[in-house]
Amino acid sequence: MKFLKLIRYQNLLMLAFMQLVFRYGFFKMQNIQLALSDLQYGLMVLSTVLIAAGGYVINNIYDQETDNYNKPQDVIVGKSISETTAYNIYIVVTVIGVSIGFYLSNVIEKPGFSAIFILIAATLYLYATSLKQMMLIGNIVVALLLSFSIIIIGIFDLYPATIASNQQEMRLYFSILLDYAIFAFIINLNREIVKDIEDIDGDCNQSMNTLAVAIGKSKTVKLVFILSFIPLITFIYYLNRYLLDLVFLSIYLLLFVCGPLLYFTIKIISAKSKKDFHSLSTVLKYMLFFGILSVVAITLNMKYNA
Repeated sequence: MKFLKLIRYQNLLMLAFMQLVFRYGFFKMQNIQLALSDLQYGLMVLSTVLIAAGGYVINNIYDQETDNYNKPQDVIVGKSISETTAYNIYIVVTVIGVSIGFYLSNVIEKPGFSAIFILIAATLYLYATSLKQMMLIGNIVVALLLSFSIIIIGIFDLYPATIASNQQEMRLYFSILLDYAIFAFIINLNREIVKDIEDIDGDCNQSMNTLAVAIGKSKTVKLVFILSFIPLITFIYYLNRYLLDLVFLSIYLLLFVCGPLLYFTIKIISAKSKKDFHSLSTVLKYMLFFGILSVVAITLNMKYNA
């Protein structure tokens, strides 16, 4: 149980679920050739999860003082697990994750793609040790890494199976992945900033230069309020332009994505306490979950319309 808390297993489960949904809730339902077998795709998911787990572990190691102030009940490193043990866990899960990446890159006959896994692992380490202390840079890096976990599906499962005869079709499916990756980036960027507002006292105490610390809670809240309109307006435009004929999908998105996003936009401006910001962060987390799950709604709606 202590180990599960250390690697933040709930976030890892969501990451794995997200990648599995795209494979089995969408691509497998289409009449297209995929590059990876089910076992190989499972290994890709495992690699992503292990590297992300390593990121959480190294982040917990370097966040001990801040977490002791912000969330003392959740601190694992230095209390339940020694720092040495935590480092060993980080090395093991990261090395295994990157090694699987090497194997998969050779499976698709693109050995150079193994650099992707090394780069992700290195970025997670840099985030924990230095990037997260840079105003907005850390937030953007985390949001980009999450969105890239969607794009990597296309890199390893679609791109190697692309030939002249299916190029246009594969481009369409890759563009869908890219749309979801952009959605995940915007939502997660907002969530990371909200989490910084939630943890402003501890971050300020540790002299961390987060956006909330640099410009203050009030201005950061106003900025998040403005930023929340970007996905809201984009979502409504996208729905009206491309998805309005898919009735079931439109209803699903309005209820489970647009509704919570509108609720977040309304509530963020009046949020004051740590509890308020934690609740709003959770809203964005589950909105991201239902947003990704909408790819299944697309499949079902296309099937029934057909």
